[in-house]
Amino acid sequence: MPESNGRELTLGQAIREALAEELRRDSRVFVLGEDIAEAGHPFKVLTGLVDEFGPERVLDTPISEAGFTGVAVGAAMTGMRPVVDIMFGDFITLTMDQ
Repeated sequence: MPESNGRELTLGQAIREALAEELRRDSRVFVLGEDIAEAGHPFKVLTGLVDEFGPERVLDTPISEAGFTGVAVGAAMTGMRPVVDIMFGDFITLTMDQ
């Protein structure tokens, strides 16, 4: 087996590290979705981000995919860099109008 020079990460760990890196790099980046701040996401992918970046940049939203996706579209139109977390793929179609 060939020697690996890189780290091994799960997909969830890689997502969390990438989001943290972007949140540190650009103050316009923020994350919003259901149960992502205090709970760290149902799959614990975002655990700890609210501790480092605060509830102003890691926002828990109501259960309204269409609503918070619309907020993200508006924020992007004003120069912000929103990252929307849709908890389950089954709910992505609820955001199509936005």
